[in-house]
Amino acid sequence: MSVVASGVASGVASGVPSGTRVWLAAGTTDMRKGFTGLSALVQNALASSPFCGHLFVFRGRRGDLLKVLWWDGTGLCLMAKRLERGRFIWPQAQSGRVSLTAAQLSMLLEGIDWRHPVRTADPLIEV
Repeated sequence: MSVVASGVASGVASGVPSGTRVWLAAGTTDMRKGFTGLSALVQNALASSPFCGHLFVFRGRRGDLLKVLWWDGTGLCLMAKRLERGRFIWPQAQSGRVSLTAAQLSMLLEGIDWRHPVRTADPLIEV
């Protein structure tokens, strides 16, 4: 992955305004869908409005491609990210939605298991 693509993915997660919800669409999504098809999924399958300002994240069947749909106040935005190696960690549920924090979204976009983040070292505790 290029530095630019990594920066865009990280920028999406870190640029999420406070109070904005992040929703994963459980199951798999046909990644041929664009603005219209994903907006229809948000309305029908997730029972929400694509214009509410929340982020909606979709994963393809192979697990290496994500799309994020959100309303930024002036129009719908659509970001796609494909991992060159590995798969995005996704909930086991086949339908419905799962809520994430902005920090979990950031980990997800970097290909990190957001469900069980592991520290590489224990924090130092001074006594």
